[in-house]
Amino acid sequence: MTNGEQEQAGVGGGGGGVSIGYLSGGAVAAGDHAVAEDRSQRVGEAAPVAPVAPVAPPAAAPGGIAIGAMSGGAVAAGAGARAVDSSVHLDASARELLTSVRTLQQQLPLLARAEGDGVAQVEGELEAVGAEIEQTGTAGRPRLERLRDLLKGAGTVVSGLASALAVVQAIEQFLG
Repeated sequence: MTNGEQEQAGVGGGGGGVSIGYLSGGAVAAGDHAVAEDRSQRVGEAAPVAPVAPVAPPAAAPGGIAIGAMSGGAVAAGAGARAVDSSVHLDASARELLTSVRTLQQQLPLLARAEGDGVAQVEGELEAVGAEIEQTGTAGRPRLERLRDLLKGAGTVVSGLASALAVVQAIEQFLG
């Protein structure tokens, strides 16, 4: 058997590889040093997109992986291969909250700053909430309550902005 024939048969070398009938997102890699990573940010519920016609899993080569339909995720095959699914799924309320947080962040540099005006504290909380949502798809209740209280309080000039009210409303909707 030649090297090409061995690899095609799944003997030695890179194994059987990956065979997918339908793919609507995600990452796939095959081979000795392959790496598959899906770090996408998806809006809405994580529901697979149905193919036009039902797809039967294709036949896998010896030592390989066969997948009929795949919607997101990561697959890797072969010696030393690695698969990482770090995708984040944002539901509608998380997306709305993230959008309102980013809008308020863009407006803060327009404010005149004074010692003790609370703007720096609000900036820090906005950054933390935005980063947490982008990384995990959600934000912790204590952090959101702290931000909401800062924006509702009279102790900061930020509370007078319409975009601050939008963040407060988005937090209340997010927390239920």
